[in-house]
Amino acid sequence: MICLGNRHLPVCLSLFLCLLLGLCAFSGGVSAEGIIATVGTDVTLPCNFNARYYGKLPACWGRGPIPNSGCANEVIKSDGSSMTSRLSERYLFMGDLSAGDVSLTIRQVEEGDSGMYGCRVEIPGWFNDQKHQQTLTVLAVRPNPMKVETQEVKERAFTVRWTPVFDGGRPITSYRIDIKNKQASWDTAIRTEISNPKLTQMSLVDMRPAKTYNLRMFATNSIGMSEASNVLTVTTKEAAPDGPPLDMELVGLSPQSIKVTWKPPRIDQRNGVLRSYSISYREYDPEGRHFKRWQHLSVSATREVESVILSNLKPSTRYGVIIQAKTIAGIGPASSAPLCFTLDEVHRTTTLSTSMSASTTTTILIEDTTSISSVHTTSTVESVTAATHWEDITSIYTSVPPDPPVVELKEVKGNAFSLSWTPGFEGDSPITGYYLEYKAVHALWDNTKIVVDLSPNRTAATIIEMKPSTYNVRMFAKNSLATSKASNILTITTGETGHNTSDLVTTVSTDTHAAASVEESQSGHLAAIVVPVVLVVLTVAVVTTWQLRRIKQKKGSLSLWLPGRALRYIGSESLQEL
Repeated sequence: MICLGNRHLPVCLSLFLCLLLGLCAFSGGVSAEGIIATVGTDVTLPCNFNARYYGKLPACWGRGPIPNSGCANEVIKSDGSSMTSRLSERYLFMGDLSAGDVSLTIRQVEEGDSGMYGCRVEIPGWFNDQKHQQTLTVLAVRPNPMKVETQEVKERAFTVRWTPVFDGGRPITSYRIDIKNKQASWDTAIRTEISNPKLTQMSLVDMRPAKTYNLRMFATNSIGMSEASNVLTVTTKEAAPDGPPLDMELVGLSPQSIKVTWKPPRIDQRNGVLRSYSISYREYDPEGRHFKRWQHLSVSATREVESVILSNLKPSTRYGVIIQAKTIAGIGPASSAPLCFTLDEVHRTTTLSTSMSASTTTTILIEDTTSISSVHTTSTVESVTAATHWEDITSIYTSVPPDPPVVELKEVKGNAFSLSWTPGFEGDSPITGYYLEYKAVHALWDNTKIVVDLSPNRTAATIIEMKPSTYNVRMFAKNSLATSKASNILTITTGETGHNTSDLVTTVSTDTHAAASVEESQSGHLAAIVVPVVLVVLTVAVVTTWQLRRIKQKKGSLSLWLPGRALRYIGSESLQEL
């Protein structure tokens, strides 16, 4: 370009300055566009040139406005055939470089990726580079839906867990759990907010046994709440029934049988499928001196009104009956009814009449179930009426406690001791637990004792964290009605080397004998201390007497120090030989 004359000089200078600053778009221009994306997605920023005309050309991408040369804050670069450098693995050339596609792909964009990006294609010659600018806006969104799964299921609780999900570009601040009965709508669901976003599992308690629940979860960030998770269906395990059988009735059918009828427990207290019923019955002693042992039988649960006939009973005898429902998980509480009598024994009579010429004699033959006798009488035999006799169980029924367990010492190690026990007769209802009492050997049971509760299915326990000492230990069994008497008493010394069962002192289980046992234990320990001390004193006395006799012969001087005092004998001669 040639500028002719002075009058064209200003125009020439303006054109030259424009070329130097790169502000004029001849073959290489600048274009700009805007793209909006959401956090977590892949975004491609387009940039292309005519490779058929120019061939393979170097290109680069940078962040911010495009400078006069190169790329500012370069994130990726190509030599025309392949990528030569990049700031992160998230930046890629996904297109065909040899075909002129130098578009930038950013994987899993974040809010921090928002801003201006510039593409420069280096075309040979002055001021020929192709430049393309893109403005990327990345928006945060709600978290992704969660995936929930069951970890553990029990009778009255279950645990669910989940894995962290994409948070939408903003930290998760809380979770929400919805839980409902399977047949109900979500509008009736119980909603619980969890403010600790670091949790990955949670246990839900106070559930009903053998019930089916639906559960779903939501995650929340500052943008909003996620869609609902997968719906989890959880059925809790069966448990022993919570309620007793209903409407129990007893009717005496004969001198040897009683009919028992009842209905199942309430539906909400069955805690599963009823499998059978346990019927326990026994003879009642009207004088209250003793009870017979329970007799048991089992009846399958099949109907809404169940019945069974107890046979081979004693005539005119009062019986108590209890019934318990069973599921696969265990047995429930007992129902009871007033005591019932079997019927009285019925005597059958036959009257034979004969006429004689001299007088009339009536012969009555009385036939009894136990004996047959023939008597001549003119009296009338009164008939015996069979009837069912009832008494209110609340006034005459006395609950029978379980028998005390038999306790054995297994091991003493340091400050811990291990026990095992054998359960006894369970009484009127199943054993619901045990409790252990132990105290210092010289203390009274009423003043100083420590109680440890134990579950009914345990038959062994280890007691730890005790100060080294000598203890008395005893155990009780309990059911829903009463508590047993004390078991045998063990005397155990902790803080020493291991003991076995031969080391323990066992006393009887009654309270009176327990007190006597403590006194015997105390006297035993006193004797164990006094006897060795007396033997030591006698030995020292014998040795001292023998030495003093030798000292008298030598007329020497000697001081003997015994515990608590000194004996001194003075003489005139040396005692070096001693």
